Amino acid sequence: MRRWLKGILPDPHVILQSRWIRVFGTLLQDPNLWHLNRRSASGGVAVGLFMMYMPPFGQVFMATAAAIKLRVNLPIAASLVWLTNPVTIPPMYYGAYAVGAWLMGQHIRTFEPQFWFDWHNWLGVLGPMLLGCFIFASLAATIGYFTVQWLWRRSLLREIERRRRRYAAARVNTPSSNRQI
Repeated sequence: MRRWLKGILPDPHVILQSRWIRVFGTLLQDPNLWHLNRRSASGGVAVGLFMMYMPPFGQVFMATAAAIKLRVNLPIAASLVWLTNPVTIPPMYYGAYAVGAWLMGQHIRTFEPQFWFDWHNWLGVLGPMLLGCFIFASLAATIGYFTVQWLWRRSLLREIERRRRRYAAARVNTPSSNRQI
């Protein structure tokens, strides 16, 4: 799992060159932000998935601040917010709005682009959308955290079992050490 993650994560030097992240200065010197272990990776996933549902401006900044505060993997947290993009924003935020409106007992508007692209209408849907975003962010973070914990543990158990089989095979192939001297 660790090898795979290291292969897909961006280089720390690339991340440190970002104008949004450079403002944190010496806070980025904490080694926990760059270590790749089960706690740090699952925490980074949780932070990234939570911040993915925040307003689309400044998500990387918010994810970086949260990763620094919680001392979790910064590259994972900063990378996951990019799941929010122009293609995914409409269904994500409309779904959040629909859930929020349903929970608040409001009428759920259909997805009509002319209504949603007119910023004058946003005040009426902002409350339900923020509620839905918070609920979806919390769900995504929780599911992401426990999924990474489970995958990491499963990977570790497979590695332990592979080593046991390898050591058992090595013992069978070695000469007996019970010789009489």
